[in-house]
Amino acid sequence: MAERRISPRTTVRTRQPQGFGQHLNLCAGRLKEWSGHLPRTLLAFSIACFVIVSGCANNTGAHRALLQNGSAPALAPKLLAVYMPWFGDHSHMDVGYSSQDPAVLRRQIQHARRMGISAFVVDWYGESRPYSDHNFALLQQSASENHFQVALLYNESEDEDAQATDAAIAALDKAYKDYFGPSAKYREAYLTYDGQPMFFVFPKSGHIDWNRIREHCSSWDRPPMLIYKDEPPAEFANDFTGSYAWVQPGPGGWAPDGSNWGEQYLDHFYKTMKNSHPDKIAIGGAWPGFDDSAAKWGLNRHMQNGCGKTLDETMSLYERYYNGSNPLPFLLIETWNDYEEGTAIEQRTATNCGGTATGASAESTPQ
Repeated sequence: MAERRISPRTTVRTRQPQGFGQHLNLCAGRLKEWSGHLPRTLLAFSIACFVIVSGCANNTGAHRALLQNGSAPALAPKLLAVYMPWFGDHSHMDVGYSSQDPAVLRRQIQHARRMGISAFVVDWYGESRPYSDHNFALLQQSASENHFQVALLYNESEDEDAQATDAAIAALDKAYKDYFGPSAKYREAYLTYDGQPMFFVFPKSGHIDWNRIREHCSSWDRPPMLIYKDEPPAEFANDFTGSYAWVQPGPGGWAPDGSNWGEQYLDHFYKTMKNSHPDKIAIGGAWPGFDDSAAKWGLNRHMQNGCGKTLDETMSLYERYYNGSNPLPFLLIETWNDYEEGTAIEQRTATNCGGTATGASAESTPQ
């Protein structure tokens, strides 16, 4: 994805999403655990295998296979992962597979399920990018066939006010008709909370009138829950049901050596959501690092993977503010396969502790 902006905020409910635990299993034996210390929660334990080859080169002998299967603690967050549906399109890098290959989509879903991930939150621009929209439809079909879920992450239009609002209405109409409304063929595979579909929003221009959007959707049989990145504008606060954290270094900015992994940002996000917005849904964030040097839009921003510790730390930081009596409903891993910004956990390779993720071929994706 292109440039993301900063701003902290989130919200939490005291009950867990229905169906949690359905697919939270430990890694298969052929996947390896990084050598750093892991949080005691199965949440972080099961995700350890995501960084199988991003750990320190001089500690490879310390990696151990994860052989057991098991269930996550009942109050652990439901794991989601951001998914990019555009590979195979010439405008993006070649990662060795096409996002419109049903066999690839099936393997990715099966792989994600083994890692404890329950749903992909898919980067989406509505019908303005037909290649990605087509691939979301294929992914939702595969999710339906493989007991998985998907949701949309809508990137705001950068048009002026009226046009941006009209574009958002058109996108939601499309989503309701084809993906989560009563006529959607694979509706049951769309991610919901309390029976309502979750619709994530990534702000760009900030020109959308969300009051108008909410009114437009109010008569639908299941109006979507709108989830904003960080804190929405004050005039639209009541239109959003919750907020999600996004990969970023926080107030300290991008450190030249990549050492700022976002601790201050995440701490502020969870603190704000817990103390100031307890009536909202809080969706935490976790990431393995960041490096946009391979992206056409990149600004040479970098966040070290820390021999796997960045993912470890971001996956467990929520525990400072959430526990069994006040659980965090969701944790969003950012991302499953954004190789252009160096956040992919689908298949990571590195030659040393500071290595950068590379593309994964369809053949290398676990089956």
